[in-house]
Amino acid sequence: MQDNLGFDSKEIQKLKEEIAKAGKNFVVIDSDDNNEEFRNFYFIGVFNGKEAIYDAALYTLRMQHNSEVFDLAQHKVAQKFPQFKAIDYEEDENGDITPLDDLDEEIGLYLTEVMDELEEEETVKVQEHVDIDENIDFGIGLDAGLNVEEITDEVIQKFINDFNEETLKLDTTLYSFQFEEA
Repeated sequence: MQDNLGFDSKEIQKLKEEIAKAGKNFVVIDSDDNNEEFRNFYFIGVFNGKEAIYDAALYTLRMQHNSEVFDLAQHKVAQKFPQFKAIDYEEDENGDITPLDDLDEEIGLYLTEVMDELEEEETVKVQEHVDIDENIDFGIGLDAGLNVEEITDEVIQKFINDFNEETLKLDTTLYSFQFEEA
């Protein structure tokens, strides 16, 4: 932790100034991954009695569930199609997606079928959680899944307040979600 700048008082002060300027208790990390269901941000908290910067990822349980269903389905597809890596969609000169070859189409259909089956049988279940990772290069890593519709500034601020005040109550109910029709 000596080399971890997330514990450095100068870095902490710099982040405190950014947080004050933002008018919130966190600063969003600029990332293409941020969306309504996922946000990556920094906040200041205490770790082992010392002030520290947390590098946090907060996401909805729905997003976690969908991700786990997709990962499990890909694993099952790879068992049936050993040559499966990932379906690679390519665009033509007009920006339109070119048709898949027969094997990729078969794999894609099977992947969809497996995902539907996993969802229907509620094979994957998720619950609220907070995971701490001390072994990152900057600060303390924190991953948390919450049973909320979206990750808003208000959700993040409440999470940080509850986490820092040690009043965070996690729902231990196991949830399964249905994919939304497009």
